[in-house]
Amino acid sequence: MNKINRLEVKQLRILLALLREKNVSNVANQVGLTQQAVSDQLRKLRDIFNDRLFIRSAQGLVPTAFALGLEGQIQDILKGIETLLAPDEFDPVKVTGSYTICATDYAQKLILPQLLCDIRNKAPHLKIIIRDFEIEGLNELMVNDRVNLALAFPSYVPDSYSSVKLFSEHHVCVASNQSHLAGRELSLSDVAQEPQIVVSVSNSNLKNSVDTWFENAGLQRNVVISVPCFSVVPGYIESTDAISFLPSKAKLNDNMVELNIIEPPIEFDVIAAWHARSNQDKLHNWVLGLLKKQYGID
Repeated sequence: MNKINRLEVKQLRILLALLREKNVSNVANQVGLTQQAVSDQLRKLRDIFNDRLFIRSAQGLVPTAFALGLEGQIQDILKGIETLLAPDEFDPVKVTGSYTICATDYAQKLILPQLLCDIRNKAPHLKIIIRDFEIEGLNELMVNDRVNLALAFPSYVPDSYSSVKLFSEHHVCVASNQSHLAGRELSLSDVAQEPQIVVSVSNSNLKNSVDTWFENAGLQRNVVISVPCFSVVPGYIESTDAISFLPSKAKLNDNMVELNIIEPPIEFDVIAAWHARSNQDKLHNWVLGLLKKQYGID
């Protein structure tokens, strides 16, 4: 008998769940079956695909290389079935479920308030999950459909992802208003020697995109502190002798001052990015449409 006639949608869902959870008990709870029933379906899948699919270990199920290669294809098939069965009209008032956005603290403060307001007004039954940006784990989160949209800077997101530019930004150099640098006209060489705080989403990383600006001028800046987000920088600047580069739209407090650097500012884009499989997803495209409208993008 043709193998396609033996393969069921529920088996694909079970296989995808096993690839994510790597645990029969967890999958059984998710799909509402007994562990034995899940094991029976896995046995049938092994026969259909002529592959072991998973190897048991002390840490749970370990997918074979063949099984890992099926994951993306199964996701596309299931998404296609969902699209096939979905109604033609998308009504945000009726939409339920959840939508997950990961964003830098900068984007959470600057972009999300208006977007969340629009979503709540138009789709009151939709639940929104906001996650802190995880640069190392972003690809896995998006591939596994645990994050639907990322708001960040281009250097934080894989080039292969779909994206839209929301607006342009530039860095400003800030210091305590008591700093000896306040009011002076500074060269990049002057700034490079000063102790600096960098914002690096990567763990244990004393560099960020600003370093390229200094390196192109043949300079190495004096980085003394690395922090994971922009929001903590003002407090650290007030309590230390350090300076820092922040996006210009990041709000400065009264105890901080923007330094006057002779060289042109460092410009960069702020983007929204997503996995290509979401291109036909009605909910995703609706959220993206709200975001584009927010920034006047056609």
